[in-house]
Amino acid sequence: MLSSQQHIISRVAEWLESGKSVWLCTILKTWGSSPRPIGSMMACTPDGELVGSISGGCIEEDFLEQLRDGSLKQQYQQEQKPFRIKYGINAEEQARLKLPCGGQLHVLLEYLQPEAQVTQVFNHIRSSLENHQKISRVVNMESGVLGFTHNSTEKPVEIDEPNLIHSLSPHFKLLLLGAGDVARYVAELALALEYDVTLCDPRPKYIQNWHVEGVNTTSRLPDDVVREQFNNPYSGIIALAHDPRVDDMALMEGLKTQAFYIGAMGSDRTSAKRRERLPELGLSQAEIERLHAPIGLQIGSKTPAEIAISIMAEVTAIRHQG
Repeated sequence: MLSSQQHIISRVAEWLESGKSVWLCTILKTWGSSPRPIGSMMACTPDGELVGSISGGCIEEDFLEQLRDGSLKQQYQQEQKPFRIKYGINAEEQARLKLPCGGQLHVLLEYLQPEAQVTQVFNHIRSSLENHQKISRVVNMESGVLGFTHNSTEKPVEIDEPNLIHSLSPHFKLLLLGAGDVARYVAELALALEYDVTLCDPRPKYIQNWHVEGVNTTSRLPDDVVREQFNNPYSGIIALAHDPRVDDMALMEGLKTQAFYIGAMGSDRTSAKRRERLPELGLSQAEIERLHAPIGLQIGSKTPAEIAISIMAEVTAIRHQG
């Protein structure tokens, strides 16, 4: 599972490698209510293959119509550089494009041709994202020349004339410990939220009867899996096994990593006992304080599905905090 940004970058790189030109649309600014946030992308080949989204569908339809009638190509031939299109600048256009009242989008359009330098830039960006490195693509809006920088920016899009700096993030991934019903619902929700999901359980009888389409499964020792695959700020670790032999092995390693979220399921009493055990595994008090336990937002949840909702709500909140 790839994040929306990573999926689009990968498809653009593939199209360029195959010799296809690509139209790339990036939201620069929004006013009022907008269907998609700043930095969202859509890419399209001249023959209509499309990936990503910049609206609920109506702007995409308008874009494809301009692609078919040749007006986009004509405007690019006049500009000979990336150009901006403003959508929803009046009430009539808002109604036609079904934008929310007062909603406006400013979109940058780039016409990417399959030249060596362009292809190399997108391949490098794709490789960086696959290796969980944050990267920004740089577009000179006067010349159209493309580049990249690994210097992170807090804003999804920053304009430092004549350059546009577009921040791109790798996909987030979750490690679930324990093959049970709660893990099944957590996995399904996490996939819908564009996480790459791995389920780890070294107990053969449990993992053999657990399956969710799109989830990687492994019966390796949890601490090895954490150490090798989940030691970065784009990783979350969720202990759901209710078995210290599984959960504590992962937490022992996970609380020392850069993972953005580490949580363990259990009651207040179970969580208190776990915190008493963890120092015996060589963890400092500061490391133990990173643990979210009991896991999830307190919504009075009882069923596995409700518990999963509370867990992913907390994971989402922590992720957006930082």
